[in-house]
Amino acid sequence: MSGSAEDPRIDHDFVWVVEDSAEDAEAIQRALGRTHPGLTLEFTDRGAGVAERLLEATRRPGLVLLDLHMPGLSGAAVLRSIRSMPELNDVAVVVFTSYTAPDEVDATYAAGADSYIYKPVNFELFRTVLKGAVDYWQRRATGGDEGPAAQSPPS
Repeated sequence: MSGSAEDPRIDHDFVWVVEDSAEDAEAIQRALGRTHPGLTLEFTDRGAGVAERLLEATRRPGLVLLDLHMPGLSGAAVLRSIRSMPELNDVAVVVFTSYTAPDEVDATYAAGADSYIYKPVNFELFRTVLKGAVDYWQRRATGGDEGPAAQSPPS
C-alpha cells in the first residue's frame, strides 16, 4: 500500500478474491462471512482482465486476495499487471496460495505483493489466518498500523 494520498474510491470493506478453485472460494466466503460479516466480497475465477477492471472500477477494493496458480493468466502475471498501474498503488494485494516454494515467495514479493500467505488445510486455521490478514490490512488502511505487532504483514 503505497502512494501519498489514498484513492477516495478505495473501499476497505470490499475484497476481491481471485481464486479458480470453487472449494477454496467457498471456504473464503464462509470464513470471512463468519469473521467479517460486513465485508463485501467479489469473486472471480480468472486472472484475465482483473487489473483493467480494478482500474475502471468506480469502487475499488481495499484488498485483493490472489491465488497464484490459475489456468490462463497466472496470479503472478495478475500481480505484475496490477503493480504496473500506479493508480492501483493503494490496493493491497495479498497472495493466498497453497504453494510455499522459497523462490516463488521471493519472486512474489519482488513483483509487489503486500503479503504472501499459505492456505492452511484445516478450516479453523484457514479462518484464523484470513481474519488476521483482513484485520491487518484494514487497520493499516485506517492508520492503525503503529506498534511492533502491526509493523509486519502476516505471512
